[in-house]
Amino acid sequence: MYQSLIDDRKELFEEAVNHFSEETAKLRTGRATPALVDHIVVDYYNTKSPLRQIASVTAPEARLIIIQPWDKGSLVMIEAAIRDANLGLNPANDGSLIRLSLPPLTEDRRRDLVKMLNRLAEEARIAIRTVREDAWKEIQEAEKSGTMSEDDKFRGKDALQEVVEAHNVRIEELRKKKEGEIMTV
Repeated sequence: MYQSLIDDRKELFEEAVNHFSEETAKLRTGRATPALVDHIVVDYYNTKSPLRQIASVTAPEARLIIIQPWDKGSLVMIEAAIRDANLGLNPANDGSLIRLSLPPLTEDRRRDLVKMLNRLAEEARIAIRTVREDAWKEIQEAEKSGTMSEDDKFRGKDALQEVVEAHNVRIEELRKKKEGEIMTV
């Protein structure tokens, strides 16, 4: 009984971890990655379009992102969207593609990024705790209504905690890996 309640929540636990992973991909490290501009939406002829749908995004060098639109007329719109995204990057438009040159990160900026990373990790842990609390309430209600024994309630609590700990470990692994990337000069 309790296992089905936990299994119903596993997708929510996974969503919390996946959201954290997506958000950390947006954090700038010392290296250029196309993920830095994945979230940018361009006003492409009065239609909001993700950058990846209207252009090719590559990172040929460690500190350079090249955006080559399928339609050369969209260069100005892409450039404006990058400026509006507040990435702290200045797009260079040469008429056929846009270059984003990433300046080296200062030590203070790296520390700020690690603080932001830690805040995102805590938000993911909070999301996991919220899902755990909802599942625990349902387990307690099942025990009160008589559909679950008291022993099953405590087994369910232990099984739920194991799932929570496994997801928290994954979040911590992702956080440590990203912190290493940020702090590497």
